[in-house]
Amino acid sequence: MRGREPPVHCDNCGRMVPRNKAVTEEKRINLGTEANEGNIRFFTSRKVYYCISCAKHRGIFEKKKQQAQRAAARGLYSKY
Repeated sequence: MRGREPPVHCDNCGRMVPRNKAVTEEKRINLGTEANEGNIRFFTSRKVYYCISCAKHRGIFEKKKQQAQRAAARGLYSKY
């Protein structure tokens, strides 16, 4: 249906949130094993969805705000 986003679960509290309102973060997972030949490592990544209140509590908004300020200082964003 147009105008409706499928709901996703918040990975912290389990609340159902529309996907367009959820805050997404890329989570990297390192899996390592000690083998006889050497060290073998596997890297995977997955998207993590948070509701607004959990993302604010974890400080994700502040990180994005600081990244935007650094980008603005470098001149990547220009105002009209």
